[in-house]
Amino acid sequence: MLKGLIASVALASSVTAAAAPVEVAWQNLMNRVGADGNPEYVQRFIIKGDLSNLSRIAFNQFDRKMTPVNSADTVGRIIPGYYYIASPRFAQNADSVVVDIVTSGTMPQYSYGADGVHGVNAAGEPFDVEFIRLSGTMRPEQWALPGRDRNTPAEKIFEKNEELINGAKAGAYDIVPSFKSVKLGEGIYTGGDKTLKLIKHENPEFYRITVTPQGITTEGASQKALYTASRTLDKLLRVNGGKLPAAVIEDYPDYGYRGVMIDIARNYQSLDQMKKFVDVMADYRLNRLQFHFIDDEAWRLEIPGLPELTEYGSRRGYTTDEKDFLAQIYAGDGRPSTLGGTANGYITRQEFIDFLKYCDARGVTVIPEIETPGHARAARKSMEARYRKTGDDTYRLIEDGDTSVYRSAQDFGDNVMNPAVPGTLRFMEKVFDEIIAMYKEAGVNLETIHIGGDEVPHGAWSGSPSAIKFMKENNMNSESDLHAYFVKQLGQALKDRGLKMSGWQEVVLGKDEATAKSISPYLEFVNLWVTWPQGKEKELPAIKAQQLGAPVVFSTAHGFYLDQPYSGHPDERGLGWAMITDELASLDAYPAVLAPQQPGGKILGVQGQLWSETVRGPQQMELYLFPKMLGMVERAWNSDTTYTHSQFNSALGKHELPFLAQRGVNFHLRQPGVKIENGKILMNSPYEGAEIRYTVDGTDPDINSTLYTGAVDVPQGAGQIRARLYYLGKESVSTMHDIAE
Repeated sequence: MLKGLIASVALASSVTAAAAPVEVAWQNLMNRVGADGNPEYVQRFIIKGDLSNLSRIAFNQFDRKMTPVNSADTVGRIIPGYYYIASPRFAQNADSVVVDIVTSGTMPQYSYGADGVHGVNAAGEPFDVEFIRLSGTMRPEQWALPGRDRNTPAEKIFEKNEELINGAKAGAYDIVPSFKSVKLGEGIYTGGDKTLKLIKHENPEFYRITVTPQGITTEGASQKALYTASRTLDKLLRVNGGKLPAAVIEDYPDYGYRGVMIDIARNYQSLDQMKKFVDVMADYRLNRLQFHFIDDEAWRLEIPGLPELTEYGSRRGYTTDEKDFLAQIYAGDGRPSTLGGTANGYITRQEFIDFLKYCDARGVTVIPEIETPGHARAARKSMEARYRKTGDDTYRLIEDGDTSVYRSAQDFGDNVMNPAVPGTLRFMEKVFDEIIAMYKEAGVNLETIHIGGDEVPHGAWSGSPSAIKFMKENNMNSESDLHAYFVKQLGQALKDRGLKMSGWQEVVLGKDEATAKSISPYLEFVNLWVTWPQGKEKELPAIKAQQLGAPVVFSTAHGFYLDQPYSGHPDERGLGWAMITDELASLDAYPAVLAPQQPGGKILGVQGQLWSETVRGPQQMELYLFPKMLGMVERAWNSDTTYTHSQFNSALGKHELPFLAQRGVNFHLRQPGVKIENGKILMNSPYEGAEIRYTVDGTDPDINSTLYTGAVDVPQGAGQIRARLYYLGKESVSTMHDIAE
C-alpha cells in the first residue's frame, strides 16, 4: 500500500535543478496508523545533483524513532534531534536518490519537519545543500489523522470573523493595553504645547494625560510614570495621525510585574534584535525581561574565568563525539563557525553590560536565568571540555562512574548537574558572582537571579555514587529531597550576596509542605506555568503556591506560551503541546481567575514566554510575539474584563498592527473566512482594509491571484477554494475549503 501511495505522488519531477551541487527536497507524505496501532508518518527526502562525494545527509528533527523504507538506507541518530541518512545508493546513483522514512508520531505542522539540512562528505566535513520544503497541504493526510485534524474549517473561520467585525469599532483611545479611564471632552488637538508634571499619588505608576485643543498636560506620580505616560502619548499621536479628541486619561497597572521571557539559548537572537524588542516592550508598558540565555542546547553569556562556556557551549555543528563543540540541534549548516544564523553566537561581558544600561533607560529590568540542575547539558558538556583541556575538576558538574539512566522532557539523558559533587555549587556561585559584577559595573539594580529548577527527570541521580552516599548520610528519601536541598543551597548562596532567587514552580510545588515552606523565604517569585489542577489535586496551583509562601508570577502555558501555534493550520509555525494560542486565547487567560490573590499571598504579576525551539531568526521571533503577546499585555495591565473579542480585534486592526508596521516589526495575520451559500462563494476578513486573494484550483494564492470583491458563483468543475489575507505588507496562511461534488 505504501508503494502505491508513494507512486501516486509525483514529487521528484517537481524539483528543479539548483545551482548547489546537491539539492534536498523534503515533504511529509502522510500521517497514518501503523501496524502496531500507533501513529506514524512517512517523510520523503529527494536527494539530487552531484552525489559522488556525498557520505551523509544530516538534518534536525524532534526526537523520533525512524526506519527507512529501503533496507539499503541507514538513518542514524547523533544526539536526540540530530540525524543522518547514509546509503550506498548515493554512490550508485549519480544524480538522484529518494529516501522514504517511516517515523513514529504525527506531523500536524511543518514545525515538526526536517530542518538544518546539510551534507557531509567522505572526509566527515559538512557542506551546504539547497534545501526545499515541498507542499504540506496537497492532501489532508499530510497533516491529519482520522478524527485528529486540528485545522479549523473555513466556515468556522468565517463565523468567527463575522463576530469580530460586527462589534464596536475602535476609537482614538482604544489601544493596547487599555486605559483605566477615558473621559472625552470638546474639540480636537492638532498640535500645541506639551507639559510634564510630577504629582503626588499613592500609586507610583499612576499617570494622567489631559488633552485639550490648546495642548497636552502629562502628569505622573514618579519619573517612571511620566516616562510610561510620555511613551504612551507618543504612540497615541502616531496611530491617530497627530490628532486627538479632547480627553482626560487616568491610568495605572494592576500588577507591578509585567514581563516577557525570551529564550535565546535554543536559537540565538542578536542583541540588536533584543534591543528592538525592548523598545517595543516599553511601548506596551512592560517592565521585566526574563532573559533565558542558558539551556541544554547552548550557553550564550560570556563568564570570565570560564571561557569554555562560550568557546564550546555557544557553538553547534556536525560532530559525532562533541569533543570540541555541541552537536547541531534545531537548525544550522553543520559548521560551528557560522555566525548570523540562530545556531551559533553569544553575548560578551561588555555587550551584556551595555544591554543592561539600554534596558534600564527604557524602564525594563533584566532578570537573568541560569538553568540548574536540569536543562544544563551545555554547561555540563562545556565543563567537561574544560576538564579535558586543563585537568582541573574545580567546576566539574558530574562524576566518573555515574550510571544514572533518565530521559528529560527534551529527550536528553545527559543534561542534569549533580548537586552531590562539590563542583556544582562552586560553578553556580562563580556564575552568580560574575553576573552580579556585570550589573554592578552597569550601575543597574539586580532584582533577583532565576535558577530555573524545572523539569528534572526521574532517575537523574539514581546511579550517582556521590548522590546515593549523600542521600543516605542525610536521611533523604528521594531525589526530590536532593533537589530541594540544592535549591536551598542556591537560595542561601544568593542570600549571602544580598539577593533572592526565583525559579519555575517546581522549586516549591510537588514537594512536601515542610520542605516547600523552608524554600519559600529564599524566593523573589516562582513562574507558575501549570495553572490548572493536576492528577488528584483539586486546588489551583496558584492558591497552593501562595499557601506555601511563594510569591507568584502568572506565566500560564494556557495562553501565555507564545511559541504555541496561532491555529491548527499545517503551515502555521509552533508546537501545540499546550494549546492552540492566538491573541484572543492570550486575552482570555485571566490571572484573576487562575491565580486569585489569597489572604497573605502575593500575585506579583504576569509574564509571557517565548521558547525558541521553532524560532529561526528575528522575523519569526516577531511573528510569534505579535499580536499574540498583546493579549497578555492587556491582562498584565488590566487583570479583569476589558475588551470583548471584537473590540480587541478592532483595536489591533486599526491601531496596533499599523503601529507595528510603522516600527518595522513583523506580525501575524488572522485568516480570511470562506463559505459556500446558495451556490455563491462568500469570504470575509477580520480587518478593515485588508485584501483577500483566492484561487479555485487547489493551489495556494499569492499577491497576484484574483482579488475578492464580493460574492462569486462557484466555478464549474472547481475542487477547492484557497484564500489568503493581505494587509500592511503581511500575508496569512491559506484558508482551504473543499467544494462538494
